[in-house]
Amino acid sequence: MPLLTVSLALAGLALGVLPLEGAAGEWLRVLGLLLVLGFSWWRAAQLGAGLAARLALLVLVPAMLFWGVVRQPQPGAADPVRLLPAAPMSAVPQQVRLRGTLVADPRPRGDQGGCSAVLEQAGGRTELLWRQCPAVQQGWRLELDGLLRRPASGPHPLLSGPAERLARQGIWSQLLLEDPPKVLERPAPPIAGVRRMMAAALLASGGPERGGVLAALVLGSAVVPLPAEVREAFRAAGLSHALAASGFHLTVLLGAVMALGRRLPRPPRAALAIGAMLLFLLLAGPQPSVVRAVLMGGVAFAVLEGGGRSRPLGVLLLSVLVMLLARPNWLLDVGFQLSVAATAGLILTASDLEQALQRWLPAGEGSGWIGAGWISAGLAVPVAASLWTLPLQLLHFGVVPLYAVPANLVVAPLLTPLTLGAMAMALCAVTLPALLPLLAWPLGALCGLLLLVVRGFAALPMAQWQVGRPIPWLVLLLFLSLLPWLLQGQRWRRLGLVGLGLTLALHLSLLGADRLLLVHQWGGDLLLARHQGRGALISLRADGLSCSSAARLATGLGLSRYDWIALLDPVASDEHACWQEQSPLVLAASQGRAPLLPGQRLESPGLALTPLSVDSHAHVLTVGSHRWLLLPDRQSLLAWQQQLGPGAGPGADLADGWSGTWLGFQPRPRDRQAVAAAAPRRIWVSGEWPEAPSGWQASGGSGALDSPAG
Repeated sequence: MPLLTVSLALAGLALGVLPLEGAAGEWLRVLGLLLVLGFSWWRAAQLGAGLAARLALLVLVPAMLFWGVVRQPQPGAADPVRLLPAAPMSAVPQQVRLRGTLVADPRPRGDQGGCSAVLEQAGGRTELLWRQCPAVQQGWRLELDGLLRRPASGPHPLLSGPAERLARQGIWSQLLLEDPPKVLERPAPPIAGVRRMMAAALLASGGPERGGVLAALVLGSAVVPLPAEVREAFRAAGLSHALAASGFHLTVLLGAVMALGRRLPRPPRAALAIGAMLLFLLLAGPQPSVVRAVLMGGVAFAVLEGGGRSRPLGVLLLSVLVMLLARPNWLLDVGFQLSVAATAGLILTASDLEQALQRWLPAGEGSGWIGAGWISAGLAVPVAASLWTLPLQLLHFGVVPLYAVPANLVVAPLLTPLTLGAMAMALCAVTLPALLPLLAWPLGALCGLLLLVVRGFAALPMAQWQVGRPIPWLVLLLFLSLLPWLLQGQRWRRLGLVGLGLTLALHLSLLGADRLLLVHQWGGDLLLARHQGRGALISLRADGLSCSSAARLATGLGLSRYDWIALLDPVASDEHACWQEQSPLVLAASQGRAPLLPGQRLESPGLALTPLSVDSHAHVLTVGSHRWLLLPDRQSLLAWQQQLGPGAGPGADLADGWSGTWLGFQPRPRDRQAVAAAAPRRIWVSGEWPEAPSGWQASGGSGALDSPAG
């Protein structure tokens, strides 16, 4: 089968991961898949593929999609979640006692405090949540008493909760723990002990930052504690892949091993290669990117050693097929998707990009510049990987690391010696610890240079270009617009340019529209107004969870900062610095007083907040030419009604014609009449309300409402 058709098979697989909802979403998914399959059939025929190869393509892609979607994990009959009654997410946690084995060492939970780990039982898994990290290790058998609950779902697609994260791992419950666990057995898994010893030695030699980076180059950042600031710097610079155990690290290891054994006969040379791959898999763990790299390396090595010619894209497709057969849940794993897309991009387009760059850059004897070949080869790899992962970056994060290509080009000379050196240090940690200080000094200095470069790129303006997460069908259109660039001929590429322009125009029009978003979570509310690409925020709570949610919403909607933020929480916030990072103007209640008083106005172009009374949180929100009445509590409703009486104040001219009304509470029948009499086009209510009247919309206990402001 031609390589291009295999790549389009992978493209069809990528379409299966788009989170399209409802009947329209399913039809869109089917349409996209048919378009890709039809294109693949036509292109395969052009390249001379036989009928059998084309039929195999049409059968293979839907089969892989069907298997990956249908075989997503579901709780079994003996899963711990079965101990809970079949009740909604708000059900009261149940006191239970569980026994099982720790899958991994407990890990800190970041800003949330405490630690988390996964407990495995015969019937399934559950996530353990401790307020204080216990002294337990991977492989220990524990008995635990705690409160078992279902994980909370995210109230909005941009605010995915623990339920979505854990479901991809086949976990459906959480156990909240106060008391220390009872240890039943303390087996010592040899691999876990080696990993722990290596990580501890590297951290002790280089400190939490440099040592953490060196340990991540060997074991992967998924199993190494790294400071949050370091992780964020690598992410902002577009270099997160450098800390994730992947094909690059295996390539460096295999290259060094094969160079040492190049004069050996075939059997010992093969043993060295297989041993290196198995060692890499054991140390980094069975992460999707690691398994893919090992499978591809093993198949390619077997083909080359057998005297055949390796077809890299065919090897990739075979590896993906084997992985999905064994672990269908990896289909929805973001790391798996990015790894496959980046690898396909390198295989398909890196060579063509390198040749094109060599033609564009001055080269040859007459130019006086001999670096064109090196520059083109260095640029082709990050450009190809960035282009092929761009749709997934937008779909999952809505952020593009603007300087990823130059950052990868600059750090490339540092990563290979650092990776080899870190592996040598890890080996010394378990064999010759006395040699560690000899390696620690030069590698620590080189790692410091790497961190300096990474932080420099992360600090550049717009390092994280927040373009907003596009809706799935726009991602599909972007993907289809990139396909013509695989073909030869300007006609197809012009068609691709038209598609890219259309995608950009539609996305910008959606971002610039006047819209209102209400997010209700844990009894608190966030109200986000957007106008012509800018935004403002009103929050009923000023706690850290609300601030974190507000930041994630801004990123997903393409807002670098809010124009202004109004905090209506009567309790003073301890997270003022967090809110200040998101807006140059933050108004908060102080000493029980509202942030705004009648006669004052919080305003930016097209967005304004006007209070209606001094003793309530009743406000008028203006979004463009649209006005919304905000009544967070019953006192606000009473204050608004008083404004409409004889001799009323600033709200008297706003008795009707509202674009919408938001109630932060469930209204009584008399309240409903008063609100309906103002004739708003939309009426939103926060919280659960199964019996909401026709035309009224309730957010649910943990949910969101989103619509045009008008």
